[in-house]
Amino acid sequence: MKAGAVYFLVALGAGFTLEYIRLELVALHFSERLAEILEIPTVLLATMIGARWAVDRLTVPPLPGLRLGVGFVALGLALIAQFMVVLPISGLSYAEYLASQNPTSISASIGTLGVLLVMPFLTAYRWDAR
Repeated sequence: MKAGAVYFLVALGAGFTLEYIRLELVALHFSERLAEILEIPTVLLATMIGARWAVDRLTVPPLPGLRLGVGFVALGLALIAQFMVVLPISGLSYAEYLASQNPTSISASIGTLGVLLVMPFLTAYRWDAR
């Protein structure tokens, strides 16, 4: 549970930082859609680094159930943050949010959430690091 929360916080911190960069720098000079597409690889890299760090730092054993549990906790917290914090702040309902998105953005978001889920399972554990 703790590893999942730490992993979520690392991914969330990176996500908010990259979102700010996307909105303030890239989207102003280029299109919003291009900014979203360019953000995806950096979010995936931050997810990989965050998963590796959380698994190594909190010494999560390389058992598939435990590693996927870390991913499920992070995914659950990410969805709660999206629906309980981000959507009300933006003043959108869930239906309005989905209607405002294009299919490419929705597909990319679902794919990114899938990577958030499985990345702790896919990271290698370094037993001799300690």
